[in-house]
Amino acid sequence: MDDLLIERVLRAAECVPAGQVVSYGMIAELVGTSPRMVGRIMATWGSNVAWWRVTNASGRLPEAITIRALEQWTAEGTPLTADRHAAAMAHARADAHQLAVSWQAACADLPAQ
Repeated sequence: MDDLLIERVLRAAECVPAGQVVSYGMIAELVGTSPRMVGRIMATWGSNVAWWRVTNASGRLPEAITIRALEQWTAEGTPLTADRHAAAMAHARADAHQLAVSWQAACADLPAQ
């Protein structure tokens, strides 16, 4: 797997503000890859970034890590669904433009794509 792509995805995850979430698709569009690839990168290398801020399009994460994510979402004040098993995307989604601005600054030291 491309180390530069991994770094770009992880830096995008780090740019998501506390209490907000983005979908795999939002990051995929930002960095120029697929949502599945973002999910794979997050699952494999995302443990040292705010992984709970990157979810599927409905605000959910794999069941095995939802309890750990819930702890983080609660601590950060992330809006949750009524069943408390997912982030409420309508209220918790980070602003795509602001994410792009933050990500571009965070990647300024990386080679161009």
